[in-house]
Amino acid sequence: MSNQRRVAVSSPQTRLAHARRRHHPARLPPTLDPAEAERAARVLRAQRRPAVRTLAGLAALLFGLPLLLWALPALVDVRLLGVPAAWLALVVVPFPVLVGLAWWHLRRAERAEDPPP
Repeated sequence: MSNQRRVAVSSPQTRLAHARRRHHPARLPPTLDPAEAERAARVLRAQRRPAVRTLAGLAALLFGLPLLLWALPALVDVRLLGVPAAWLALVVVPFPVLVGLAWWHLRRAERAEDPPP
């Protein structure tokens, strides 16, 4: 066994990035004044409900569609344009539903951020 020393090889850019990081003082996150903090808490609470509903809809889609196909094996025999309906349900249905969930969630989140009239 030789007594050669192992050397780690890295990019000069990596060394520069590490060197720059060491010289900057720790940056503290900005603090909000009490009125802004209260509004941020209200917005967070208002956005939480639609987020839970969106996640429930996503879970219903992800778990419900396979359960539906498991419960109705006859969908494999039904053909639309020569393609089994089960395949179409797996390929076609989820994407518009996901887009709809995303659109619905975005609208609710934006509505929660709008100041009351």
